Amino acid sequence: MKIVIIDYGAGNIQSIKFAIQRLGYHAVLTYNAEEIKKADKVIFPGVGEASSAMKKLKATGLDKLIPQLQQPVLGICLGMQLMCKFSEEGNTEGLGIFHDNVVKFNHNVKVPQIGWNQISNLKSDLFTGVKENEYMYLVHSYYAPICEETIATSFYGLEYSTALKKDNFYGVQFHPEKSSKAGEKILKNFLKAEVKS
Repeated sequence: MKIVIIDYGAGNIQSIKFAIQRLGYHAVLTYNAEEIKKADKVIFPGVGEASSAMKKLKATGLDKLIPQLQQPVLGICLGMQLMCKFSEEGNTEGLGIFHDNVVKFNHNVKVPQIGWNQISNLKSDLFTGVKENEYMYLVHSYYAPICEETIATSFYGLEYSTALKKDNFYGVQFHPEKSSKAGEKILKNFLKAEVKS
């Protein structure tokens, strides 16, 4: 199985690569379009600021490529947010895979949210073997509201989407590569995922 982690200068790629190695797989870091197209599984990571990350994607043509991918794709953290329609962070037009608009947490909570939080309302094969209210590690100031593509939620001042799914595209706000055994289980489920028509 060929696993590609899209390398566009997004910060958390090495920790994802090591997490995949711990599961017994090998992942390739690349921004080469042909390599990405040939992959069986694609991971779209992200740590950083939305508008500058989107500029990097546009500079390499990845903004056009990613929404056209047919194999399972997993967006992590900022990766998931960039897969949405729009982000308030830097007033950024996203990839439009998910219909959600990403918004900033309001002043009633400390921003960014850093640390462990529970995920609930789990609705996808991505969470096979993961318990309701399992803890995941998060670092973020912006969130995706609940929508029809929501497959998991968390609560931080309000309930929001911690995971989204549409067709072959998955997105998680949390960092599975930093979320202990439950995070590893989610990564493993993704690597076993098949696209269902």
